[in-house]
Amino acid sequence: MADYKLLGISGALRAGSTNRKLLAEAFRLFGAADVTIADLRLPLYDGDLEEAEGVPAAAQTLSDQIAGADGVVISSPEYNRAVTGVIKNALDWVSRTKGGPWANKPVAVMSANDGRAGGEVGQYMLRHALTPFRPRIVPGPFIAVADSSNAFDDDGRLVSDRYAKSVETLMQALKSEIDMLRGNPQA
Repeated sequence: MADYKLLGISGALRAGSTNRKLLAEAFRLFGAADVTIADLRLPLYDGDLEEAEGVPAAAQTLSDQIAGADGVVISSPEYNRAVTGVIKNALDWVSRTKGGPWANKPVAVMSANDGRAGGEVGQYMLRHALTPFRPRIVPGPFIAVADSSNAFDDDGRLVSDRYAKSVETLMQALKSEIDMLRGNPQA
């Protein structure tokens, strides 16, 4: 059994998205861990729905997965120079659950986009949107994979050594943050 329990969140629903590939690479480079990939196919947040039926089971599951993970890795594209609706909707639903699952949770954020900026604007917006929940966002390195449809080989590996090294460094920083919270820093 792995010592680490990680949750992966993709801001793109498409199974073959480059953000899902980037998550897979991040987990490979992290090393041994029990990994769960979140399902963000949630209904649109609607206060009337919440009042009538409560928090949907899928949103509660996501909240429980966040709470139960040692760390969370989010990879999301940007849509129209903004955070994706899928991510924002998930944050809105989780904010309606009890217990504040994001509080003090180590979180690594990355992006992959076909544009030349790699989803930079969406990533900044995502980091900003996470702020009220008080997670421990790993500050860097900042990963924004540009021209993402050409950034992975047929096996789903990053073709750029520079990107791969940066992702590995980010995953080691996430691991260090988890270890520090556990009271056994590896540094």
